[in-house]
Amino acid sequence: MAVNLRAPDPAQLFPVPGVELGVAEAGVRKANRKDLLVMRLAPGASVAGVFTKNRFCAAPVVLARRHLRNPVRALVVNTGNANAGTGSDGLKRAQAVCVALASALGCRPGQVLPFSTGVIMEPLPADRIAAGLPQALADLRCANWAGAAQAIMTTDTVPKAASRRVRLSSGLATVTGIAKGSGMIRPDMATMLGFIATDARVAKSALQRMTKSAAEQSFNAITVDGDTSTNDAFMCLATGKGPVARSRKDVDALAGAITGVAQVLAQAIVRDGEGATKFVTVRIERGRNAAECRKVAYAIAHSPLVKTAFFASDPNLGRILAAIGNAGIAGLDTSRVDLYLDQVLVAKGGGRYAGYREAQGAAAMKKREFTVRALLNRGKAAATVWTCDLSYDYVKINAEYRS
Repeated sequence: MAVNLRAPDPAQLFPVPGVELGVAEAGVRKANRKDLLVMRLAPGASVAGVFTKNRFCAAPVVLARRHLRNPVRALVVNTGNANAGTGSDGLKRAQAVCVALASALGCRPGQVLPFSTGVIMEPLPADRIAAGLPQALADLRCANWAGAAQAIMTTDTVPKAASRRVRLSSGLATVTGIAKGSGMIRPDMATMLGFIATDARVAKSALQRMTKSAAEQSFNAITVDGDTSTNDAFMCLATGKGPVARSRKDVDALAGAITGVAQVLAQAIVRDGEGATKFVTVRIERGRNAAECRKVAYAIAHSPLVKTAFFASDPNLGRILAAIGNAGIAGLDTSRVDLYLDQVLVAKGGGRYAGYREAQGAAAMKKREFTVRALLNRGKAAATVWTCDLSYDYVKINAEYRS
């Protein structure tokens, strides 16, 4: 049961001129489910992306990185099979999908970006995907973001999509995006795929900077279980069919809108974390720099002992302090560290606050959403990470993943 997350209202997802989306049931792994998405882009669209840093990156990641150097005309996404850990055969199968779609669209295979998600180390059924392409192409339409969000799901229980409009000096720009992800989630990036499109016209170099910045503030600021996947990709598409981002102010406004949509999608991934019952914001303040603040935040968010305490609504504060101390921050003076659960001061100067009562901590942790806030008191920097608890269902879901 996702934490305070509902399926998006299709009426609230704005079409992006220059992007058409079509879905199909290709039977990649299971019959009678949407598992194939095609996104067709208007000529002249700019595309930027960031990808997983896992050295065992999947075949589609290798090809997408390579093809991104070309003018991109289409993206193709399948679920049910990750095409990872498949060696040279995996590359051939991913390329075959690109060839099939390029032939249908009248473009070159190098202008198609492939994406896959699902089970690792199984051969990609490229023939089934190719056979499903005509159905996806027949379904192509601009107002199909909700269907697209559903088609890229794996263990997700709720489709993830968000949309907003932003005023630029030359007009109103649209930003709409979708993502998938639920488990094997941590930065660089996560078992996630994210696609955000805008009709604004912006230089590819600027779009790449926006994409990287948005990823750092969203998909690279979440964790469910601390595992980094082989297939992660976050792509931003700018069709140029809308207003031009002329000035620095325009670029900043557009970047803010893209980051805002990315954060909604990233938080939705955590809210739909496998087996999650709590959505937890971990905020570290007054560190020397953002990097050390994030390091402490992840030490808390990755700790199985802390996460199981979240699930039990057990304010076992020693686990949180131990995680802070285990973050590897050189010269950290633990006698200056303060800790809060929501607005409740639970530890001051590295020890239990005299006015704290355990019932206060338990009340905070029983909520579906709460904040863990630590003050290192050694600088002015801060960082935020979003995570969830670790429940019995997480083990069950992953134990039965391939069955």
